[in-house]
Amino acid sequence: MKDLLGTANSKYILAQVGFSVGLGNVWRFPYLCQKNGGGAYLVPYLILLLIIGIPLFFLELAVGQRIRRGSIGVWNYISPKLGGIGFASCVVCFFVALYYNVIIGWSLFYFSQSFQHPLPWDQCPLVKNASHTFVEPECEKSSATTYYWYREALNISSSLSESGGLNWKMTICLLAAWVMVCLAMIKGIQSSGKIMYFSSLFPYVVLLCFLIRGLLLNGSVDGIRHMFTPKLEIMLEPKVWREAATQVFFALGLGFGGVIAFSSYNKRDNNCHFDAVLVSFINFFTSVLATLVVFAVLGFKANIINEKCVTQNSEKILKLLKMGNLSQDMIPHHINFSSITAEDYNLVYDIIQKVKEEQFDSLGLKSCQIEDELDKAVQGTGLAFIAFTEAMTHFPASPFWSVMFFLMLVNLGLGSMFGTIEGIITPIVDTFKVRKEILTVICCLVAFFIGLIFVQRSGNYFVTMFDDYSATLPLLIVVILENIAVIRIYGIDKFMEDLKDMLGFSPSQYYYYMWKYVSPFVLLCLLVASIVQMGLSPPGYNAWIEDTAMEEFHSYPTWGMIVCISLMVLAILPVPIVFMVRHCNLIDDSSGSLASVSYKRGRIIKEPVNLEGDNTSLIHGKSPSEVPSPNFGKNIYRKQTGSPTLDTAPNGRYGIGYLMADMPDMPESDL
Repeated sequence: MKDLLGTANSKYILAQVGFSVGLGNVWRFPYLCQKNGGGAYLVPYLILLLIIGIPLFFLELAVGQRIRRGSIGVWNYISPKLGGIGFASCVVCFFVALYYNVIIGWSLFYFSQSFQHPLPWDQCPLVKNASHTFVEPECEKSSATTYYWYREALNISSSLSESGGLNWKMTICLLAAWVMVCLAMIKGIQSSGKIMYFSSLFPYVVLLCFLIRGLLLNGSVDGIRHMFTPKLEIMLEPKVWREAATQVFFALGLGFGGVIAFSSYNKRDNNCHFDAVLVSFINFFTSVLATLVVFAVLGFKANIINEKCVTQNSEKILKLLKMGNLSQDMIPHHINFSSITAEDYNLVYDIIQKVKEEQFDSLGLKSCQIEDELDKAVQGTGLAFIAFTEAMTHFPASPFWSVMFFLMLVNLGLGSMFGTIEGIITPIVDTFKVRKEILTVICCLVAFFIGLIFVQRSGNYFVTMFDDYSATLPLLIVVILENIAVIRIYGIDKFMEDLKDMLGFSPSQYYYYMWKYVSPFVLLCLLVASIVQMGLSPPGYNAWIEDTAMEEFHSYPTWGMIVCISLMVLAILPVPIVFMVRHCNLIDDSSGSLASVSYKRGRIIKEPVNLEGDNTSLIHGKSPSEVPSPNFGKNIYRKQTGSPTLDTAPNGRYGIGYLMADMPDMPESDL
């Protein structure tokens, strides 16, 4: 039995890690770290992790574990008028799942193309006509990896309004991604426990391999040095703290409902405080590890580019010497232009700049500094699908490293997708008592067909739109309301007592002050800063222009602005709707359905439907003080015969397979 409980806890931790550690750790965190001063960015991130991330992550874990319901049932129980918080989380989860699985589809495409040597993005393609053969102009103006990403993979259009039809390659990859998610979720992760271990641990194996391999590359130390070289003046800018807070917020999955859904399967006396701290720091460690790998690779890439720059500009200097524009006397005697190093070139460059101060600009020479290349941050998808693929072409056995890297991305993406889909499925199963298998299939089918807008030729622009507008503000509002619901409406003193009863010890007063004062204040500041930024920055996207082979900023058309606003409104709309419905008693109590439950101060007064074998609280005709809360009915998760064989709950909530402790020993509680 102890082995089973240990297995259950390890599966639960792996699931939480898999949900919180995702694609954002591989590219978004390194990008922000590079953009905001390297090592100096780690300081505000760590501070905000301590004052926002861990306290609110702990809060969601504790609420889900205590009440044992999904995000809808949890907030209905605390205050029925705030039941819309759970529905808002479901909507946000659905929006995020729509485009998140598209990124997994992209990774699947690159993974499928990695089993060939040389890699298909290694060189620019050649175009033949009647007279001669030449390099594809779009590729020649950019690079082989950039061309492959925009033209071969996405076949991207030049604007949001230009649909261009479906990209059949990406459509197939998106279908494959949804099939994988559906099969993993339909009977839960318990049926594939080994997959959970693999998907959670494999990325760390790959990252460590990449780090070791990356550190052996020429110039990797330059990238690591750049990462930890602080630009302390940047720390004083509000933008850095806002972006660090947003990254903490999304990294832990706060407000999505997945954290609450996962913790609702936990045994009642599980130390969720330990889980919150452990998962948060594992997430931070993963971000730093991925950043080390990225900066090692970027250092290598910068050295490759810098060597080309030195070679090209050395040839220019030789031509200038032959033409007499430069005197041979100014060149140090030890300089050999046929095998010149970066240090020697910079010495010659400085000498020429001082001697030819007035005419220097006309010479057309570049400084060729590695730091300049490292400062060119590549954002979002570009980091994985352009910069990383370009670096891998210089690796020995490049197909192997490509396969490993994109398999890692697929695993990271699927781990987060499981949590995101769980944040949709669990609350709906709890509330409407539908079969989990049927709901999962329907959800995945609907998401796939809606997701077809992301695999048009203009689909990448829709991914940007959803990423920018469907989650940021709604999630902020959701988490603020969660904090208010627990701390103000339920009562922080009562919540701290419940935590003591559940954990067996009193949590630190640190959490009391964070939950009551610091976290709400910081979240409100973050919300205001986000609204101000959206107002000051013109909403738009970067479009790829085929003729110039460059990105160009475009403002959203009128219909695009309507879509952006609609995404934010739809995500947060359930909150005021449920509030008004409950406040005005618009629900018909005589309908005989679960929706007709009468609520009062967070407790069910009556329930006309007898749902046999239900495993959620608040469905019996008694208040929580009259029965153990939650009461799981006759058919609880663990058999009472002492057999280690495990049952699933009738409505499928045991689907993801976390082993639960015996329920009858749960104390009576108002939470």
